[in-house]
Amino acid sequence: MEKQLTTVIFVRHAQSLHPYSDERTRPLTEQGIKDRHIVEETLKGRNIDAFFSSPYKRSVDTIRLAAELFRMDIKTDERFRERDNGVNEPGLVEKRWADFDFAEEGGESLGAVQRRNIEALSEILAAYAGKTVVIGTHGTALSTIMNYYDPGYVLENYRRVMYWMPNILEFSFDGERLIEIRELAHIDRS
Repeated sequence: MEKQLTTVIFVRHAQSLHPYSDERTRPLTEQGIKDRHIVEETLKGRNIDAFFSSPYKRSVDTIRLAAELFRMDIKTDERFRERDNGVNEPGLVEKRWADFDFAEEGGESLGAVQRRNIEALSEILAAYAGKTVVIGTHGTALSTIMNYYDPGYVLENYRRVMYWMPNILEFSFDGERLIEIRELAHIDRS
């Protein structure tokens, strides 16, 4: 019997306005709006079965053109949102990556981000077995997913891709078992 692989294409959002007062409504920059076409071009010609996203504006807007191309709605899932940020002090990024259970005051640990993202992904893998799904996401959230499948994905890897906006990765799954990750496209906006 032939394997029925499931493809999940993660799209880390394009460049967004920073700093901005509200994480949920932070918009894309003019460059980010232009870069959405990279997502559309990367996905054009594929068979896409569904679009999911973090409910944050920058994630939804990054995949919107592609979803419109396929005449599909974008289903949002709160579990794909970015990490809750708390007090920002020097050295906290390193602390979080050294200890996935560490969270600064008012913040969320990387472990918590990873658990909710993997929970949502597992449900999608079960519901869309053998299909292709696009998920609009964030840099930290995507990095915790990468770490889940490859514990060798650490702070240095996160720092390398921190300014890749958008960043488009294709994950191939056999059931819930990851087979391969391929980079489809990225723009370095550092």
